[in-house]
Amino acid sequence: MELEAGGRTVRLSNPDKIYFPERGFTKLDVARYYLAVREGITRALRDRPTTLERYVDGVEGESFFQKRAPKNLPDWIPTAHITFPSGRFADEIRPTEIAAVIWAANLGTLTFHPWPVRGDRTDHPDELRIDLDPQPGTGFAEAVAAAHELHALLDEHGLRGWPKTSGGRGLHVYVPIEPRWDFTRVRRAAIAVGRELERRMTGRVTTAWWKEERGEKIFVDYNQTARDRTIASAYSIRPKPHAPVSAPLRWDELDDVDPRDFDLATMPVRYADHGDVHADMDDHAFGLDSLLELAARDERDHGMADLPYPPDYPKMPGEPKRVQPSRAKKTG
Repeated sequence: MELEAGGRTVRLSNPDKIYFPERGFTKLDVARYYLAVREGITRALRDRPTTLERYVDGVEGESFFQKRAPKNLPDWIPTAHITFPSGRFADEIRPTEIAAVIWAANLGTLTFHPWPVRGDRTDHPDELRIDLDPQPGTGFAEAVAAAHELHALLDEHGLRGWPKTSGGRGLHVYVPIEPRWDFTRVRRAAIAVGRELERRMTGRVTTAWWKEERGEKIFVDYNQTARDRTIASAYSIRPKPHAPVSAPLRWDELDDVDPRDFDLATMPVRYADHGDVHADMDDHAFGLDSLLELAARDERDHGMADLPYPPDYPKMPGEPKRVQPSRAKKTG
C-alpha cells in the first residue's frame, strides 16, 4: 500500500499485519494514527536525533532499539551525528517531516525516542526533561500530586513546563531551554529540581538512584537528562497490549484524566477536537541560571554534590561511589 504523507508517497508493506492482538490494531492502523497526529508528532521529533523502538512482529514479538540510521535510509531523511558517553558515535535519523515518521512506522517502529537536542547542536540540550516515575505502591495520582508541586516550583524560578503522560503510570514535564549548557549542567539542574521536590514533599518524592532506597514514592529520574538517555516522544505509541500513547496535556487537565484515556484509537479524536496542546512549546526558551544557583546552594550549604550515573557510563568527575548500598555494607 502507498500512503500520502506531507506531499511524499511512502510505501507500507504488509499493512494488514497485526501489531496489537488484544485490540486488533494493524500496521496500517499505526501509520494512520501517526498521520492523524502529524503536526504534533513532527513537532516533537523535528530535527532531533531519534532512536527507533522497533517491533517488526508486533508487541508480542521481539523488539530492539535502532540508534544508527538504517542502510536503506531514503536520501530525503537527514541524519545527525551524535556521540555516546563511551566516546563512540553514530548517525541517527533526524525527522523533519511526517513522511519520515511513516517510513519508520513501516519498519515496525512504535515508539520514537528523540534526544533533547537539535541536529546542529548535539552537545547542548534545548529541553530540560523531568521524569516523574511512580514506584511500587504509588501510581498516577501520586505523580499528579508531584507534578502540581513541580509546576509551582518551576513558576518560582521563572520557568514553564509542558506535561504529558508517559504512556504508563508516570508523567513527563518538558521545559524548553536555551541551548547554552552541556548535558552535565542540564542534568545538574534536574537534580536540583528533584532535591527541592524531596524537601517539599517529604516521604512522597525521592531522587534515590538505588531502587532499594526509594520506597513507595515518586522517583525523579534525573538520569533521563544524561547524555544518550531519551524519553518516549509526545504522541508515541507505547508497546503495551492496549496500545497507549504518550499524551500531551494541559496543566488544568491533570486531575481529571487517566493514562488509559489515551490510546491509538482515542488520541486521533482528541487531536481533532483540541489539536496539539503543546504546539507553542517551541516558541519559548528559558534559562537554567536559577536552577543552577539552587544546585550550587545545595552543594555549598548542604554538602549535596553529584548523584550516581547509569551503570554503563564511564566514571564521571565528582560522582559518588556507584555501588548498591546493601552491597557496599556487605563488602565494607
